[in-house]
Amino acid sequence: MFILETKRLFLREFQLSDAAFLFELNQNPKVLKYTGDVPFASLDEAKNFIKNYTDYSKFGVGRWIMIEKQSYKAIGWCGLKNHNKHFIDLGFRLLESYWNLGYATEAAKACIDYGFSKLNYTEIIGRTMKANFASQKVLEKLGFQYSHIEQVDGLHEAMIYTQQNDKK
Repeated sequence: MFILETKRLFLREFQLSDAAFLFELNQNPKVLKYTGDVPFASLDEAKNFIKNYTDYSKFGVGRWIMIEKQSYKAIGWCGLKNHNKHFIDLGFRLLESYWNLGYATEAAKACIDYGFSKLNYTEIIGRTMKANFASQKVLEKLGFQYSHIEQVDGLHEAMIYTQQNDKK
C-alpha cells in the first residue's frame, strides 16, 4: 500500500523485501558520507533493521521507500521522523545514480505537504552536515529557512533548517 504518490514516485512503508535494497544503498560511502550512519554489516542486519523499525506504529510516520513509477524500482527513501515528539525531521537518501534528477525534492515536498496538511505538524526541520551542499540546496528549494548550527548525537555539527506550517 502506498502512503504518497507524486508525478514520478510512490512512497510506502519499509517491507522485509526491501532489505537487499537498503543494504545496497548503505554500502555506497558517498551515500553515507554526510549521514553519520555506518553501512549494514550484512543482509541480516538490514532485515533486522526493518523488523525493528517501530516509527510507523509508534508515530504514524517514518522513512518511506521511494519507488520510481516508470521502472517500479526502489531508488531511495524519504520521510518524516518523529523524535519522540520533540521535533519532526525530514530525511532522504537516494542511490547515487538518481542524484541531481529532482527525486529528493519531489519526494520531500510530498512528505512536507503530508506532515502539514494530514498530520497538522506546526514545524518540520531539516538537518545537514555543513559540507552537504546538495541537501542544503534541496531544503532551500523546498522553502526551509536556515536557523542555527547544533551538535547532533555528539557526532557532528549540523546546520538546522526549519519550515513552519503557514496554515496553522
